[in-house]
Amino acid sequence: MKGSKILLVAVIVVLLAAMVGCAAPAAAPASDSTAQQPAADTQASDTQAQKTYKDLVVGYAQLGAESEWRTANTASIKETADELGVTLKFSDAQQKQENQIKAIRSFIAQGVDVIGVPPVVETGWETVFREAQDAGIPIILVDRRADVPEDLYVSYLGSDFVEEGRKAGNEMNKLLPDGGKIVELVGTVGSAPANDRYSGFRETVNSNIEILDSQSGDFTRAKGKEVMEAFLKKYGDEIQGLYAHNDDMALGAIQAIEEYGLKPGEDIKIVSIDAVRGAFQAMIDGTLNVTVECNPLLGPQFYDLALKVANGEEVPKWLPSAESVYYPDNAEEVLPTRQY
Repeated sequence: MKGSKILLVAVIVVLLAAMVGCAAPAAAPASDSTAQQPAADTQASDTQAQKTYKDLVVGYAQLGAESEWRTANTASIKETADELGVTLKFSDAQQKQENQIKAIRSFIAQGVDVIGVPPVVETGWETVFREAQDAGIPIILVDRRADVPEDLYVSYLGSDFVEEGRKAGNEMNKLLPDGGKIVELVGTVGSAPANDRYSGFRETVNSNIEILDSQSGDFTRAKGKEVMEAFLKKYGDEIQGLYAHNDDMALGAIQAIEEYGLKPGEDIKIVSIDAVRGAFQAMIDGTLNVTVECNPLLGPQFYDLALKVANGEEVPKWLPSAESVYYPDNAEEVLPTRQY
């Protein structure tokens, strides 16, 4: 009996030792090192994901080539891409929204990093912008806004068109301090600059200045001339001033006024927007009174913004461009410095 008890104690000791031995590996410190490894791998992955300009692929759905301003804008986008080494996929929509939408869908299919677009009109973009969002491709609005929810684009780069209209209204007040009758050449119907320059002008123009007529010249020189000819045929010598939403329409109107037998800049005071080289020459010639600047050289700002967006950096919802107002008294001095 005594021997049985001794044997039982021995068996219990052996079993306890075995249990302690089985539990020991669970306390091994190597498991902490293994748990930290994925974080290190993630950090390395994030570092590798950072793009440079030479890695960046951008789709740009340009709206067309309707004016000197747009030509300069296109040159800035293309030339800056070449300088930086950005891969640019460029499309000219010839001022048709359906062509811009088609281009955006093509960029989505190609899997570009960022899409830039100056919308030809404000409405009708939500569906295709949502398609880009679903594909994980951010959109930057350039020069023109779109009437879409703010979550469908990452940033707007461009001018304050309402403020440009306000500036134009103030300049017309100076040119016609005693009031008068004017006509207005509006840009492309439904476009952001046309809408905003129209409303901004009316915010500041004096109540003694009557707008006889307001018609679209579609931002082109030829259409501006055509509409001004119709204004002159209808109102003749009643017209004392002209407000043109861009310089190209103003330059077309100047030709129509001269052909009618009046002196642009004298008989009809003219305020326009853009500040292209042609406007400076017109001021030197005495046929244009004021041009309000709208800067088209957005290439450097656009690609800086696009790279930040592609790398997931925070960017402002609106990045405005700095702009001035120009007059005939310094046009000759400033003209040689203009890049557009």
